Amino acid sequence: MTVIAFASSKGGAGKTTGCIALASELARQGKEKNIGVCLIDADPNQHSAKWALKDGCPDNIFLVQNSTEETILDDIDQASEKYGFVLVDLEGTASLAVAHAISRSSLVIAPCQGSQDDADEAVKTIKLIKRQSKALNREIPFSVLFTRTNPAITPRTLKFIMNEFKEAGIDSFEVSLIDREAFRAVRSFGGTVNDLNPKEVSGIEKAAENAFSFAEEVKWKIKNSVELKAVANG
Repeated sequence: MTVIAFASSKGGAGKTTGCIALASELARQGKEKNIGVCLIDADPNQHSAKWALKDGCPDNIFLVQNSTEETILDDIDQASEKYGFVLVDLEGTASLAVAHAISRSSLVIAPCQGSQDDADEAVKTIKLIKRQSKALNREIPFSVLFTRTNPAITPRTLKFIMNEFKEAGIDSFEVSLIDREAFRAVRSFGGTVNDLNPKEVSGIEKAAENAFSFAEEVKWKIKNSVELKAVANG
């Protein structure tokens, strides 16, 4: 099973945007291969669910709404039996539901904007992941995803944070999620970035390329962690 959780102890870090972008791209790639993507919304705000219920959501994305700490383990386990990918959009706080989802994850993505507050919250999320790893006696792969970045300029603060993570041995995505109107548009209009009208929304092609690169790195990280685990187990 491939379970990918988006976790941050801070709201507004980019969990839902990242989750929607990844779900859309995995669904696009899996369409011809009949690979389904399950989107589990465990955030009380239900932003991912609101998007998935709009017209234009790919028909191989299957939604589970209002997942809670009482249901999330069953929701993930049942979805894992039926779908190629299970994506979990978690609430912006540390909770039992978040811990449960992390415990089932093949990869935990910790979104982080280029601010010290976001970086501090990402570290809190990483500490929670490590506690779950210790409790379960297994490594839970995780990586920081920088969100809402500028395609032309990397501000000094972001460079500093990236370097701090690197020096601390914290894995981060090479790809960042660029701040583009196309990613915001799908939240309002529904569908995917590939389906937007270029006469109405700018940056569609660049956003689609960004989503593709993000999905490819996600798949690489999961494959790499599986291979490393196999080597470690002999």
